[in-house]
Amino acid sequence: MEKSVVLLASVLIAASVGHQPEPPATPDFVTILEDAFENNKSNFQIQGEGIVTRILTDDLDGSRHQRFILQISPKLTVLVAHNIDIAPRVQGLIVNSTVEFYGEYEWNDLGGVIHWTHHDPDGYHIDGWLKYNGETYQ
Repeated sequence: MEKSVVLLASVLIAASVGHQPEPPATPDFVTILEDAFENNKSNFQIQGEGIVTRILTDDLDGSRHQRFILQISPKLTVLVAHNIDIAPRVQGLIVNSTVEFYGEYEWNDLGGVIHWTHHDPDGYHIDGWLKYNGETYQ
């Protein structure tokens, strides 16, 4: 009995030496957005999610937009500009909550903007959306 306990302990120690667990994989959208920011890329559709860090006042200049900041990764935030003249406002949005998005990324020196998070009533642009608290806003 004593030999089998020692043998089992030796096997477990040998199996764990030099075999550190792999860190979780970075989601593709994070890699894509970080690359786009670092290389000034714009005008592409992207689906992902982030944590709300700030809720800004609505932009009322031209079409009205609900605005908030999403933390995409430890080194990247983006502004979401959601057209509330076309799509419903995201209801009950709070800081530290998760929002999923599908929209167009536009580079800027602050991290970039996700817009076109709504349907296109004219049918020329790919429809986007936001998902929050089990609801889809488009």
